[in-house]
Amino acid sequence: MKNMFSAFLAVLGLMTMAATAQDPAVKSVSACCAFEVTAPVKKSAVAAPLATDAIRLQTNDGVFQTTQDPATGMISVRYVWPTPAIVYQLSIRDTQDVFPGRSMAILKIKTDKHVVDANGNPVPSRSKAELKSAIGMKIAHVGHTMGETVMPGDLLLEAVPLALAHDSVTPSENKKLSIGEMANQLWYSTGIYAFIQQTQLDWTLGLGKAIMICVGLVLIYLAIFRGFEPLLLLPIGFGAILSNIPLADVAGPDGILGILFQGVNLGIYPLLIFLGIGAMTDFGPLIANPKTALLGGAAQLGIFAALLGAVLISAVTPDSFVYFSIKDAASIGIIGGADGPTAIFLSSRLSPNLLGSIAVAAYSYMALVPIIQPPIIRLLTTKKERLIRMSQLRKVSKLEKVVFPIVITLLCCLLLPSAAPLIGMLMLGNLMRESMCVDRLSDTAQNALINIVTIFLGLTVGSKLSADKFLNFETLGILLLGLIAFAIGTAGGVVMGKVMCRLSGGKINPMIGAAGVSAVPMAARVVNKIGLEEDPQNFLLMHAMGPNVAGVIGSAVAAGVLLCALG
Repeated sequence: MKNMFSAFLAVLGLMTMAATAQDPAVKSVSACCAFEVTAPVKKSAVAAPLATDAIRLQTNDGVFQTTQDPATGMISVRYVWPTPAIVYQLSIRDTQDVFPGRSMAILKIKTDKHVVDANGNPVPSRSKAELKSAIGMKIAHVGHTMGETVMPGDLLLEAVPLALAHDSVTPSENKKLSIGEMANQLWYSTGIYAFIQQTQLDWTLGLGKAIMICVGLVLIYLAIFRGFEPLLLLPIGFGAILSNIPLADVAGPDGILGILFQGVNLGIYPLLIFLGIGAMTDFGPLIANPKTALLGGAAQLGIFAALLGAVLISAVTPDSFVYFSIKDAASIGIIGGADGPTAIFLSSRLSPNLLGSIAVAAYSYMALVPIIQPPIIRLLTTKKERLIRMSQLRKVSKLEKVVFPIVITLLCCLLLPSAAPLIGMLMLGNLMRESMCVDRLSDTAQNALINIVTIFLGLTVGSKLSADKFLNFETLGILLLGLIAFAIGTAGGVVMGKVMCRLSGGKINPMIGAAGVSAVPMAARVVNKIGLEEDPQNFLLMHAMGPNVAGVIGSAVAAGVLLCALG
């Protein structure tokens, strides 16, 4: 045994000496058989040329130009578009580490018809430009402050590329401040100074923010004292106030609202809202009377009418006055469905710059259902039609209620996959409700989850109510088109109701067509209220709930169609 062990040590020693002789990276440390092994030193290979798709730090996309000093590695970013721009948001500072994907600044590019390109053609207008980092870097110098005008060729920032970053620091120097300097710093950090100073640079950054704070207060007033959609308008109004406080940067990329906004940006909040809506919705009236689904489909007419209206307005008005792209028009049109989460979901995908205005318009018109719908219903129906009593709905079995969400989801996946996120979450919530085997999950979706997400959704939508996005003619166009879309949607449902009334021999009250918009359950309550005013014994609530819940599905399908066509 000893001989075998000695032989093993001898072989191990020979292998060690051979490795040491062949590889200079292995070196002896002491004479007592201890040695240190380091990584082998590989011979440097001949440098290969850069691939054609390699990252280059010298770029020019027509708006921003990036150059790099070969000696120091310093990156310089310049604004090169022919017309000036205004710094509307600045979220970086000197010596700050910036990582890939982070928003650094937003520039509003001015339109000047007198500026021409090399061919003598007017320079086209551009939307606001959000400057994001594509690599890690340390900011060395920021060339402009918020509100300043940036001319073509101006330096925006200088930065050093970073391969890695750490948080180890050295002790800071003890800087002595005088009382006067401290007082000046305190004054410069107040909102009053920021309002005055930024108003002098651009009114939307100073006075405009003060106006938007007042708009937020109006929304809070409507929510608390008028009862207009308080669950959404209250957090939206408060979010508008927080986001327009100067110097606070609450809605910036590092602020709480900016971080929470990623839930809207990624489409998470509207989908979770749909999960909760599905858990609270009873599709029994629709299953009992499937014909009412046609009323929910007809009420989506307003969506496409507003889409065409937005395109028409853009065609007949100058670009500098009001301009809506086809994607903007689609986002505005979805207001006609009277479905806030769907409007937010679609606009976050197609027109993020209009998100705040569209969300406020959608929820405002949902709150105004009791005011907007009754005149339209009375205008399009006769007293005889309003007095029609409908027969009691049949009882729907549990099996039908369980199978319904599964079948709708499968049909959606086969026919319109782009609507699957909205329809799928809606039907998942409804399946949890109707299966009656996951009461805890259903209760959470109906209460805690939807309440939490509603808070986040309201605050983040309110954070997009900035003066430059809201105080313009485009917002007036959105509010007007949204109202027209909602009115046409209501009228479309009533007209389809009249057609079905004729075809059924007077067995369907055409008023229930107005409930085809997906304002659940406000639209159904309005129809029931008008029916009771005409005949105190005419209860239409459950009959109106059929087209009402069909409208929820219809608006989600319409959003899927638009997303599929334009996304």
